[in-house]
Amino acid sequence: MRQIERLNLVVRYIEENLEGGIDCKKAAEIACCSQFHLQRMFPYMTGITITEYVRRRRMSEAALELLGGGKILDISLKYGYNSPTAFSRAFRSVHGVSPSEARRTGTNLKLYRPISFNITIKGAEEMEFRIEEKGAFRVVGLRIGLEREMEKNFNAVPELWNRAVRDGSLERLLCHADCGEVLGVSVCLDEPWSYYIAVPSGSAAPDGFEEYLVEGGVWAVFEGMGKAPEAVQQVVKRALTEWLPASGYEYAPRAEFERYLSKDPSNAVFEYWLPIRRPV
Repeated sequence: MRQIERLNLVVRYIEENLEGGIDCKKAAEIACCSQFHLQRMFPYMTGITITEYVRRRRMSEAALELLGGGKILDISLKYGYNSPTAFSRAFRSVHGVSPSEARRTGTNLKLYRPISFNITIKGAEEMEFRIEEKGAFRVVGLRIGLEREMEKNFNAVPELWNRAVRDGSLERLLCHADCGEVLGVSVCLDEPWSYYIAVPSGSAAPDGFEEYLVEGGVWAVFEGMGKAPEAVQQVVKRALTEWLPASGYEYAPRAEFERYLSKDPSNAVFEYWLPIRRPV
């Protein structure tokens, strides 16, 4: 419940700063979570990124001001665009017409009102979970940096897995594992954000691999099965948008990871480990 309240505070912050700069770091502080978690949670719950939401709200208000007789240059500067050309491009991306065309009688424009987050009761599909406490553990593996735009990561992470299979890195990695499991570890507490294809290992990282120490703590664990990465993304989305807001827990500032229990990506058996804590 507190998570929903915090997201509504983020929306209020955005609304109060439509005419100025909106700082994602400040928004994440309001939401009491990392920037990564906020920028992933927001589109999961709304269907659009924070950047796109801000653009739609600004251009919605700009359209109303244009209809009220406002000057294009004044409005463009008001909403942070240094030139009418940049403002016109953003305006057209939302409304499909230029600012000058918007003034014509009969032109269709779009109105986007502020988002309000509420808990929706869903019970048609059960969601099994368990709570696990785990001590710190070390992993070694392949690492890539993650982007601020979540859509890019949805492509980059599967590409890393494909490359690891093609060039034999995954098999080499398994030779250094303490057990036969492979993890996908997201480390997005401080920048740069990173994703590892990794295995738990107590030995030194071999050439070409990097290591990371996962901090111990409590996780909510969700089991899944299906074609990767789509099935994994669906479980993550449900855990964040359905389970977490109603759980009494909040997202904890630690690494999260997928634990793969099979090698067949077309019918993957996996667990998603969501780091949690009691509200502070």
